[in-house]
Amino acid sequence: MKDYIHLLYDFVIKEGGTPGLAKYLNMFALLIIALILVFIIDRLAKVVLVKLFNKFAERSKTNFDDLLVENKAPRNLAHIFPLLLALELTQFVFADFLYFERIAEKGLEVFGIILTLWIVRSLLNTLQSYFKTKPRLRDKPIDSFIQVFMIFAWVAGIIIAIAIITDTPVWKFLTALGATSAVLILVFKDTILGFVASIQVSINDMVRIGDWITFEKYGADGDVIEINLASVKVQNFDKTITTIPTYSLISDSFQNWRGMVESQGRRIKRALIVKQDSVKFLTKEDIGNLKKIDLISTYVESRQADIEEYNTTNKVNTELPINGRNLTNIGVFRKYIDSYLENHSAINDNMMIMVRQLDPTPQGIPIEIYAFSSDKRWLNYEYIMADIFDHTIAAVPFFDLELFELPSSTSFKSE
Repeated sequence: MKDYIHLLYDFVIKEGGTPGLAKYLNMFALLIIALILVFIIDRLAKVVLVKLFNKFAERSKTNFDDLLVENKAPRNLAHIFPLLLALELTQFVFADFLYFERIAEKGLEVFGIILTLWIVRSLLNTLQSYFKTKPRLRDKPIDSFIQVFMIFAWVAGIIIAIAIITDTPVWKFLTALGATSAVLILVFKDTILGFVASIQVSINDMVRIGDWITFEKYGADGDVIEINLASVKVQNFDKTITTIPTYSLISDSFQNWRGMVESQGRRIKRALIVKQDSVKFLTKEDIGNLKKIDLISTYVESRQADIEEYNTTNKVNTELPINGRNLTNIGVFRKYIDSYLENHSAINDNMMIMVRQLDPTPQGIPIEIYAFSSDKRWLNYEYIMADIFDHTIAAVPFFDLELFELPSSTSFKSE
C-alpha cells in the first residue's frame, strides 16, 4: 500500500521535482481520489439503502417504517458508510502531513457528531409522528417530550464537538464551562435567548420563511423573509420591514396564517345586526310571498306543511300565531342565507357552512355567516365576501326585517 501511496511522489522526484513539491502534489492527488471514492460510496449507499427501506416499507403492515422513510432516516444512515471510509483514507492521504491529518480527523469526527444528531432527529421525529397515531397517546404532550430529548442531544453534541476541536477532555470542558457560566449568561444573554428561541422555533415549526404572520405588538402583518439567531424580519403588505426579536416568538402571542394558506378555504366570519322589533311570526300572506323565492320555496312549502299537520293533530288554536308552531321571518331569513351560501360558486361546500344567531345585543340580534371561500387570495377573498354581504343586505327587506345602524344627520331632517 505504501508503494501505491507514493507513486506520484516517486514520479515527480524522477522528473527532477523537489521533495516538498512532490509531497504536496502527491497529497492533492490522493485527496482528489479519496473525495471521488467517498462521493461514489455515498451515492451508492444512499440509493441502495433508500431502495431497501422503501421495499421493506411497502411490504410491512406497520406504518413506523413508512414514517422512517418520510423523515429521511435511511438517507441519513447512508452517510455513515462514506464517513467511515473517509476516516480510513485520511491516514493514507495525509501520510506525509501529520498536522493536516489531525485537522481532517477532527473535521470528520465533528461531522460524525452532526450526522449522529441528524439520525437522532429523524428517529425522534418518526417516534413523534408514530406516537400521535396511537389513540391512547393523542392527548399526551408528545411534542414537549421530543423537544426536551432533542435539546439535550444538541447540547451534548455541541459540547462533545467543542471538546474534540480544542483537544480537551469532556469532563474538563464541563468543569471550565460551569465556572464561567454566570459570566457567559450575563454577557451573552440576548444571544442565548435568541439561540434557544431559534431551536424551539425550528423544532416546533412555529414559523417558516414565506409564512404570513400577524404580530400586533410589533405592528407586523406580512410575510416572513428572514429568520436568524437574533431576529425575524417580516415584510408587511405595505412593503415596510418589521424586525422582531426571535425570542418574542416564544414569549409573546402571534398569529400564523400558514394553516389557512395550506387549507382548502379561507374563513368568512361576519355578522349582520337585525333590529329586534322587526322580528315577527309569518302570516299566510307572508308565506305566500316567500314561496316565490326560488332558493327557499321548497323549504317553506315543506316546513309549512309540517307545521299545519302538527297544529291540526294537536288541535292548536291558530287564531294567535304564538300558539303551536309557526314560521318567523328571521328563521326563514337564516335558511335563505344558508341556501344562498351552499349554492354560491365561490364557497367551498366541503368545509363548514353555518348561519347562526348570536346573543342579542343592545343594537339587535346578530346573524353571523360562517363559511370558507375557495379562493384564498386576499384580493379575491375580499371581493367574494363583499359580494355575499351585498346580496344578503339587499335581501333583508324581502323578509320584512330591518338592519340596525346609528342615525345620521339626514335621519332627523323634517319632510
